Amino acid sequence: MNLWQLHIFCRVVECKSFSKAAEAVHLSQPTVSSHIKDLEEHFKCLLIDRLSKEAAPTAAGRLLYGYARRMLALRAEAETALAQHQGKMQGSIVIGGSTIPGGYLLPRAIGKFKLRYPQIRPALIVADTQRIIAGVVEGTIEVGVVGAESRDKRILQEHLIADQLRLIVPVNHPWSGVKAVLLEQLLSEPFIVRERGSGTLKSIQESLGRQGRSIEELNIVAEMGSTEAVRQAIRDGIGVSILSTLAVSEDLESGALKALSIEGLNLTRGLYITRHRQRSLSPLAAAFEEFLKKNLQR
Repeated sequence: MNLWQLHIFCRVVECKSFSKAAEAVHLSQPTVSSHIKDLEEHFKCLLIDRLSKEAAPTAAGRLLYGYARRMLALRAEAETALAQHQGKMQGSIVIGGSTIPGGYLLPRAIGKFKLRYPQIRPALIVADTQRIIAGVVEGTIEVGVVGAESRDKRILQEHLIADQLRLIVPVNHPWSGVKAVLLEQLLSEPFIVRERGSGTLKSIQESLGRQGRSIEELNIVAEMGSTEAVRQAIRDGIGVSILSTLAVSEDLESGALKALSIEGLNLTRGLYITRHRQRSLSPLAAAFEEFLKKNLQR
């Protein structure tokens, strides 16, 4: 077993495909398969189920994946520390972002950071808040930015910026000409929600809870797995939803969608820098965290 084999194994798990993993690591598919077979012989168990449509990790594979990501992260940390010791800033960093910061804030921030340190190799993982926090706990993500606070005592969070959530409706909706609606009016309106684990969904639940209401009281007509899917569904007239204005800024500017307030409901939430409480950041991750605070924090 070696780190290169573990890197290939992680790519197979993440790509859910031997062929896509082969493209990602610039090897032939038979070579990738051979490396996985060598790992399975080393551990004396099946690590990847070769299903008809995708490659999926077995229970043993999922266990190994967590350790493999931590080992690869530790290698990257060692490379960064030694480069910094020599007066350089280079190496790899894995950054995590929940849907809104991962899609609308972090790509631009990473681009600016890379302009300052062109030798770095950043990797951005975008997933729901729960998955990003799980990655930080497991050690596969060094620094994350998510849209909800965590109760996990292993997690350390710091407020980065405020994110404005608003009720989003299509331009031809009867409410498109008003600035605010009553919560009672919203209860009967067809409503689209994000999937469980979403920071946006958690924020909505908490905001309703402060008013003695439950999300089950809404007229939910669809649940969707991404902000982009919700945005498109609103445009297609399926229903309305509460989204970050960051995610629909172009539609708001063009007039395709309208953003409203809900009277009595505070929909402002925080986006939080998230890292492990007890695990020291690599020099590169520490530099990126400081960069975020100086350039985004308010």
